[in-house]
Amino acid sequence: MFALVAGLGTLAAACVVPPPLPKPPAGSGGGGGAAATGSPTIGGCPVFPANNAWNEKVNTVPVRSDSSTFISSISASGKTNLHPDFGGGGAYGIPFMVVPATQPKVRINFTAYGDESDPGPYPIPGNAPVEGGSASTGDRHVLVLQQGTCHLYELGRAFWRGTYWDADVGVNWNLKSNALRPLGWTSADAAGLPILPGLVRYSEVAAGHVDHALRFTVSQTQKGYIFPATHDASSSTNAALPPMGLRLRLKASFSLAGFHGQSLVILKALKTYGMIVADNGSSWYITGAADPRWNDDDLDQLKTVPGSAFEVVNTGAIHH
Repeated sequence: MFALVAGLGTLAAACVVPPPLPKPPAGSGGGGGAAATGSPTIGGCPVFPANNAWNEKVNTVPVRSDSSTFISSISASGKTNLHPDFGGGGAYGIPFMVVPATQPKVRINFTAYGDESDPGPYPIPGNAPVEGGSASTGDRHVLVLQQGTCHLYELGRAFWRGTYWDADVGVNWNLKSNALRPLGWTSADAAGLPILPGLVRYSEVAAGHVDHALRFTVSQTQKGYIFPATHDASSSTNAALPPMGLRLRLKASFSLAGFHGQSLVILKALKTYGMIVADNGSSWYITGAADPRWNDDDLDQLKTVPGSAFEVVNTGAIHH
């Protein structure tokens, strides 16, 4: 969901860049704040700079004092364990497409949030895969990365109309920049975040390491956000509810003994990079790219991980 609710906060320029993450306390063993070792790449393009929030390690970032409150509220929906929202022979997850620099651009007709969208045209072909398939009645995300320019184009509630796309909202992300959306603006995700950087992708899991934070959903959020999120999707002032952009990590003390395969790679990433609240949805659902190569029996291991095995890290203030 990426619907706007209540009123928007004061808008800021699109070049807003979030401050660095807090440093770990003295004696914690950390050598500074969150560390970045490099950017994941897709189609020869970096998926944002190495020091982008999605690519920063949070294994030494301090825990928030209200961590247990947030963890409890996320599980209050009745869903208490991690859940992979991808697999099923490629039927589940959010697909994406890589196109060349020569890909022709087409018109985008914005049907809901054009005033918070980047103007077209976009290099998105009519055969770009739609989340949930062409008959989907859901969020219908369309994600396209263009080689050469290294721009990422994301649409929400997108429908191909023969020569152009209808879409509720659209964003043109420069993958070589850390610039955020204007404050208070949505994106193809409710939090005002890009979607592709937070997807678990089969190729990286097969390579044995996932070097970025993951996207996940919670059933209820408060009216507030933490950078790099720029938008909330709630009218609730309940401080116990998580804000958009809240970042969790799997506790270092949680044993990975007995886990194997694809799930083990994902759990290691959750200890190092964590996961970010990006949308309202089923609690504890992490998002992956649609791919027929996922092994559902392997991914079922993730469903045994309780939400209580996570903690909330301090990545900045909540903006209201």
